[in-house]
Amino acid sequence: MPCFNERDTVLEIVNQVLKSPWTAELLVIDDGSTDGTAQLLASISDPRVVVLRQDKNTGKGAALREGFRKASFPYVVVQDADLEYDPAEYPILLGPLLEGRADVVYGSRFASTPSRRVLYFWHSVGNRFLTLLSNASTNLNLTDMETCFKAFRSEVLDNLDLREDRFGIEPEITAKIARDGWRVYEVGITYHGRTYAQGKKVNWRDGFHALWCIVRYSPLLGRAVRRGPVRGPGAA
Repeated sequence: MPCFNERDTVLEIVNQVLKSPWTAELLVIDDGSTDGTAQLLASISDPRVVVLRQDKNTGKGAALREGFRKASFPYVVVQDADLEYDPAEYPILLGPLLEGRADVVYGSRFASTPSRRVLYFWHSVGNRFLTLLSNASTNLNLTDMETCFKAFRSEVLDNLDLREDRFGIEPEITAKIARDGWRVYEVGITYHGRTYAQGKKVNWRDGFHALWCIVRYSPLLGRAVRRGPVRGPGAA
């Protein structure tokens, strides 16, 4: 669970995760929060909760990399610290993994989802556009590449060399699991989107950087980029 300045939701989402019978361990990566989130996390006594504190805010991708390194169970679910994704749907997300049909499962907000909050039109257009470009560059047929609700077999994460620090981690993960031939499934989920006033953090700059990441990491489009020095947003 990557977490940055989520004092209004963090205790509630932690409680929801811990109520799930599928939760053996909860790694919360506090990415340099400055709003009191760290103090709230310190008050949690459940032994399944491990809080990893980043000294400064380095981004969601950096927080996820730290959590992936520390995860110790056969299956890993990415759960945001807001209330947009519902831990009660872990059985839906984990189903294809537990049945041995998948290595990675994406929770799609657009694939037969039972319900989702209606919010920003241009966000929806942007998500679908980025998914289309990602699909064209990976030869996958996802409906929601940018979803944050994903589940993995731990072996997949052990073999991913991830680099992105911010929201570019989503197209990077997708490109690299496609490149390595992991079995990908998608399931419909509910989605309770929040507004910017409620703390939503992704913005238009992240959308443009996602475009760059699609090219940079694509197994089809990124070869020319990877041959020479990387020049552009997110160069590492």
